[in-house]
Amino acid sequence: MALHEHQLLRHTVKFRPLQVLRTEEITPSMRRVVVGGPALEGFDSPAPDDHVKLFFPNAAGDFVVPTMTEHGPRYPEGQEPSPARDYTPRWWDLEAGELAIDFVLHGDGVASRWAANAQPGDAIAVGGPRGSHITADDFDTYVLIGDETALPAIARWLEQLPENAQAQVYVEIPEAEDRQALPEDERITVWWLERNGFDAASSTLLEDVFTDFEEPDGDTFYWIATESRRARMMRKYLEGHLGVPKEWIRSKGYWKAHADEHEGD
Repeated sequence: MALHEHQLLRHTVKFRPLQVLRTEEITPSMRRVVVGGPALEGFDSPAPDDHVKLFFPNAAGDFVVPTMTEHGPRYPEGQEPSPARDYTPRWWDLEAGELAIDFVLHGDGVASRWAANAQPGDAIAVGGPRGSHITADDFDTYVLIGDETALPAIARWLEQLPENAQAQVYVEIPEAEDRQALPEDERITVWWLERNGFDAASSTLLEDVFTDFEEPDGDTFYWIATESRRARMMRKYLEGHLGVPKEWIRSKGYWKAHADEHEGD
């Protein structure tokens, strides 16, 4: 009988000053920034949906990062903290001293603006990951549901897919041109759902997947990552209407349409 035991790993947090090595245009709405430097030594990210915190220069052009204490992160008094955002490491190569972060280019946020203009030599600081949620590897099927912000994690999920498992993947993207290469074999099926100009916060393309959804045979784990409210509502649907045990769902709000929204879990 499958046990489906998840693990939660805690890591010692280290803040790493790094610099841009090169950039790559993945799709019209996604740009990869590869950073590196001696401080990358020892970096690890065991889970596909891990996140690191990226620190950008403050208004004075300085990097002011926190110190980890028993009460959590604490910033130096009297200094403006560096703006920080959470991102999934796409891949890393310690031998080459490289870490790749994929940025969705949308709006005028601090992270997407920095990524759109990033050039070799630009500085950035990376903290974490603080912890990793290691999902049990003994499910029969993994259903992965997310928008374009979830693509780095989805790609890592598929690269780490247990040998005897199947994967069903539903990805909502802005346009057809935003499709990107994902690991795909006879165990993996990917559906691309294109908004074609429709607003990402009020889209229902991912939710509509469940209209005629046929649950896979065997035990299925569901991973959801999209706008916070949408992720939360899909989790509630899976629990309430399909009767999926809550331990078989991981739902994460990767961004918020409204600042007062709570994150998914």
